[in-house]
Amino acid sequence: MSFVQSSQKVQLPDIPAWLVWLLAFFFLAYGLGAYPILDNNEGLYAEIPREMLAVGDWHNWIIPHLNGLAYMEKPPLLYWLTAFSFALFGEHEWAARLVPALSALGCVGLMMWFGRQIARPNAAKLAALMFISGLGVIAMSRTLMFDMLLTVMLTGALMSGYLYSISGEKKRLYWSMAFLALALLAKGFVAIILFGAVTFTYTILLASSVRDFFSRLAGWLNWRGLGLFFLIAAPWHIAAIMAEPIFAWFYFINEHVLRFLGKREPHDYYAGAWWYYLPRMIIYLFPWSFFLPLLLFVKAVQQTPRSLRSFMSCAWIIPVLFFSLSSAKANYYLVVVMPLAALQLAIALEDRAMVSAWTRGLVALVLAGIFAALAWWADGGKGAWLATLSIYGLGGMRFVHWCLVAMAVLSAGIGVLVWRYPRTGVLPFVALPAMILFTAIGVLQASAGWTSTLPMTVELQNNKSGREVFLYRVFENQSSLPFYLKKPVRIIDSRSSDLFWGNKLHKNEIVVTDTMFDKISDDKKVSIIVLDEDLPHFSDKRYASKFVSSKKIGRSTLFVN
Repeated sequence: MSFVQSSQKVQLPDIPAWLVWLLAFFFLAYGLGAYPILDNNEGLYAEIPREMLAVGDWHNWIIPHLNGLAYMEKPPLLYWLTAFSFALFGEHEWAARLVPALSALGCVGLMMWFGRQIARPNAAKLAALMFISGLGVIAMSRTLMFDMLLTVMLTGALMSGYLYSISGEKKRLYWSMAFLALALLAKGFVAIILFGAVTFTYTILLASSVRDFFSRLAGWLNWRGLGLFFLIAAPWHIAAIMAEPIFAWFYFINEHVLRFLGKREPHDYYAGAWWYYLPRMIIYLFPWSFFLPLLLFVKAVQQTPRSLRSFMSCAWIIPVLFFSLSSAKANYYLVVVMPLAALQLAIALEDRAMVSAWTRGLVALVLAGIFAALAWWADGGKGAWLATLSIYGLGGMRFVHWCLVAMAVLSAGIGVLVWRYPRTGVLPFVALPAMILFTAIGVLQASAGWTSTLPMTVELQNNKSGREVFLYRVFENQSSLPFYLKKPVRIIDSRSSDLFWGNKLHKNEIVVTDTMFDKISDDKKVSIIVLDEDLPHFSDKRYASKFVSSKKIGRSTLFVN
C-alpha cells in the first residue's frame, strides 16, 4: 500500500542498501570495546547484569542488585539482555555495549522497512545514515544505558501504530502492542506516556469528524492487542511486587510521578530551563542539523501526504515538549526522538530535490569555518585534564587541534565535491562524523584514568593484592570498580544516590559508618580510594592518620594503611 500522493515524483540519488548497512556497522562497531567501562551510568548498568550471573539467585533477576544492594529504579530488560551477552561472549567492554549497539542497528532496519511501507525508500535510507551518524546516536549507541533500547522499541511501536491507523490491518496493531510492551520493560512508563501522547495527537489530526476520532480510538481497544501487551509486560511487574513489598510505591510513584514533578527522593537529577533541549537537538543531529535552516528558503517540488507529515512531527515534537516540561532533564533523553526526526528531515530534503548543489556547498563551508575556529581555540587552550593526556604520541590538546584542522579541511573538500558532483547528494557529509568518532575514541582511550577505574583496578591487582578495597563516600563516580574487581565494594560514609534506597531498605554490610571502618582498619590491611573533591573531608577523619597516599590516578587517590 502506497501512502505517497504527488503530482511530481522526486527521487534522491539511489543509496545502495548494502552501503547503509556497511556504514551502520562501522559507526557501531569501530572502537566499541577500545575504551574501558565508564564511571557513573555505564558502570552501574554493567555491574547489575554481572551480579545477576555471579549470584545465581532468581531473586536478583526479578529485583536487580547494584553493588550487592537492591536497585529498583529501572525495569530489567536491559540487564537481562546484557547478562545474556556476558553469558555468550564474556564480561568484556564490547559485550557490555552490544545491546545499545544492536538497538541502534535495529532502528536502522526499522527506518528502512518503514520507508518501503510509505513508498519513500531512498529518503528512509538517507534518514538511516543521518540517524546512525548523528553525534547523539554515535554516543548513545556505544554507551550502556537504557535509552537506545527504549528508542528501538518505541520507534517500532510508533511506526507500526501509524501503519495500523492508516491501513486498519490488525497485524500492525499487534506489532505495535508488542513493541510497546518491550518499551515499557526497557525504561518504564515513560514509554506508554510518549506513545499515548503521540498517538492521541495524530489521531486528532487524522480524524475527519468527531465520530471518526472516537472510532479510531476504539480501534486501539482490541482485546487481542491489549492481551498481547499485558502478556509481555505484566509478569515482571507482578513478580517484582511479590518479591519486594515496597516495590509498587517506589517504582510507580517515586520513580515516575515524583521524578516528573521534581520531588523524587533522592534528588539526583538536573532540572534545566524550558529550552534545555533545543540546542541539544542541533548537537544530536550534527552535522545534518545544519541543513534545517535551508529548508525554510527552498520550495518543495513534491508534497508529502498530510497524514505522514502529522505523524512524523508528532513523533518527535511531543516527546521534546514532554521532556521540556519535566523537572528531570538529561541530555540522553533526546535519543528517543532521533529516528523520526531524521526521517522527517530526509523526506524534506527529498521533497526539495536534495537542495541545490551550491546550498550544500555552503553548508560544508560553514562547517569548515566552525572547525577552523575550534582548531584555533584548541591550539591556544590549556584544556585542563585533556592537556595532561598523550594520544597517539601527541599531547591531548595538540591531538584535538590537528583533528579539528583535518575536519576543517575535510569540510572544505566536501563542499567542492558536492558542488562539482551534485549526484553525490549529502552522502559525503558522512565523512565528518566518522572523523569525529576517530577523535573521540582516541580521547577516551587516553583518558581512562579520568573516566574509569580500570587503571586503578590494575594498580590494586598488581601491587595491593590481598587488601580489601573500600570507596570513600561517592560510589557513582567510581561505579566501574565492582565490575572490574568482580565483586561488590564496601562504601565508607556513603553519599551515593543510587545506593540510597538499597541501603535504606535492608540491613547490609556494604555501607559502613566511620566508626565501623575505624575498627575494620585496626584489624586488617585495607585500601581506600578517595576522589579529589572528597580529600578535605577524608583528611579530617580520625582514621585518616593511619593511611598514607600510595598512588594517584586521574581524579582519585589510593590510600593504604
